[in-house]
Amino acid sequence: MKEEKSGLRRLIESLTDRGEVMLIDKRVSLRFEVAAIMKKYDGKQVLLFNNVDGHKNVVAGICGTRDRIAYALGIQPERLRSFLREALKLPEYPKVVNDYEAEKELPNLESLPILTHFERDAGPYITSAIVSARLPDNSLENVSIHRLMVIDRRHLAIRIVPRHLYYICKKMIEIGEKSLDVGIAIGLHPAVLIAASAPAPLGVSEYAVANKILNKTLKLSECRTVEARVPSDSEIVLEGKILLDKEVEEGPFVDITGTYDIVRKQPVIEVEKIFCKGDFLYHALLPSGSEHGLLMGLPQEAKIEEAVSGVVPKVKDVNLTPGGCHWLHAVVSIEKQAEGDGKNAILAAFAGHPSLKHVVIVDTDIDVSNPAEVEWAIATRFQGSKGLVVIRNVRGSSLDASGDQKLNLTTKVGIDATRSLLKPREKFEKARIPIEPAV
Repeated sequence: MKEEKSGLRRLIESLTDRGEVMLIDKRVSLRFEVAAIMKKYDGKQVLLFNNVDGHKNVVAGICGTRDRIAYALGIQPERLRSFLREALKLPEYPKVVNDYEAEKELPNLESLPILTHFERDAGPYITSAIVSARLPDNSLENVSIHRLMVIDRRHLAIRIVPRHLYYICKKMIEIGEKSLDVGIAIGLHPAVLIAASAPAPLGVSEYAVANKILNKTLKLSECRTVEARVPSDSEIVLEGKILLDKEVEEGPFVDITGTYDIVRKQPVIEVEKIFCKGDFLYHALLPSGSEHGLLMGLPQEAKIEEAVSGVVPKVKDVNLTPGGCHWLHAVVSIEKQAEGDGKNAILAAFAGHPSLKHVVIVDTDIDVSNPAEVEWAIATRFQGSKGLVVIRNVRGSSLDASGDQKLNLTTKVGIDATRSLLKPREKFEKARIPIEPAV
């Protein structure tokens, strides 16, 4: 049977034609060397490694820029947030077909090119996998991305934050179950990764969001040995169980902030089977790199825009900034109608993205992606005695190293750097030269 090219394979071919793929044929090591190259070219190129300690087809950077993600989704970059919002509001569950395309079975986790990224990492980590699980009565399914630490050839530690997969695990414990079936997939189209990162409400499967993003072309298959579903064109499928009564120390691990997350007791996954395509693609994602930041941040930008749009007439743009780890700092441009709009926007932004730590609200003439323009707005339009909002001891991000990481408490700061409507508009106007340069 001729194997069809997956969405990921077609995308890589297309990006190659566009000159965005850099081939690396030199033999490089799974331990640190691939990560060092990924960091060097972060966001600049898609990397395709052809000899990672003997492994072929290790790919990195497919979601490394907004433009690249938009290209993969077939839209213009400025439509990304509205596109994601539409998919979250109108999800459609995909078709379930007989079996997934992977035909080869691997003996254990050592058969995969799992990377060790940073010097103090606890070991090799899978960083781009989606984990799919559902309740036995099929009333609830969750698909999300989790870091997976290799313990041995058959076991992984999974970091589970208190969200939907955590809720499913808790429900299983309540009914007396000691394990939860999971399907783990690696090597997927960016649409599936974005959907798995999106804040879909409890009860909405992220597969339905991905299917909407992909114009209803996503297909799922039942796993062969466990009760879970994976995308049919997955390059690699791990079938296993979360052991609900067994925990190990997970970490250290570098998360989105580029700092080491704290070590915690986390559940163990027992891997029962590993299936793959014959010449599988392994997606390597650098922790704290641009792919990591954009996959986590883009869906939250859509949520911030939606929340702020509920309190001000118009939101022009939102940027979870690279310097803020695509997670902790946001800049939001609004069309201000009345005094107080900026502060309302600050509070709405914090509500839309609860992990947000600092937010700057600017006028529509400020480019939210240009740090110099944002700083200029703060310098010329912000007064600390009037435009500063400080909220102490509220729930923030567990990744905020300066906060209380055990209780997830932090201090949040908002800056209203919009023009005062009580002063003449020209007082805040950017001076311009009315002609184009001749040379």
